[in-house]
Amino acid sequence: MKYLICGLGNPGPEYELTRHNTGFLVLDRLADKTGTTFTPSRYASKSEIKYKGRKIILVKPTTYMNLSGKAVRFWLKERKVDPENLLIITDDIALPFGKLRMRANGSSAGHNGLGNIEETLGNNSYARLRFGVGNEFNKGKQIDYVLSNFSTEETDGLVPVLDKACDAILSFCTIGIERTINIFN
Repeated sequence: MKYLICGLGNPGPEYELTRHNTGFLVLDRLADKTGTTFTPSRYASKSEIKYKGRKIILVKPTTYMNLSGKAVRFWLKERKVDPENLLIITDDIALPFGKLRMRANGSSAGHNGLGNIEETLGNNSYARLRFGVGNEFNKGKQIDYVLSNFSTEETDGLVPVLDKACDAILSFCTIGIERTINIFN
């Protein structure tokens, strides 16, 4: 079985440790834990791992957040991955920092990366793992907030939550979305 795990973010060092790059951070952590590295490829940096008989393709789109759908569609077709084996990891300002929420489908909730994926795929029937980044910003400052670095306090608590997100990904790939939701939400 093949799985496509797509972490959303923006390429470039200026975005590396921002809240909006949480999807990239999760996949970087999973790659570190499994001893693999990312290599540049078409529309994304890509890595592959094998876990319990599954091939798991990790992609970090290089198309920037608002055009993530282009990379997702390409890699689904290129690697012939069934859409039910797609998982998108993204930041979420509606959740407190460090809270994870997995869903089998749903709306973009105003997230431009998810909105572009939905538009490009023509549906919103794909799994997503939302990683809470909090909402400690003043009205009208949402973009500044998500494109800013984590606070020192948040950075200190980041690794355990990244590890939990990695566990959720591997669970999704082995026991499925419903059981993973029951364990991690």
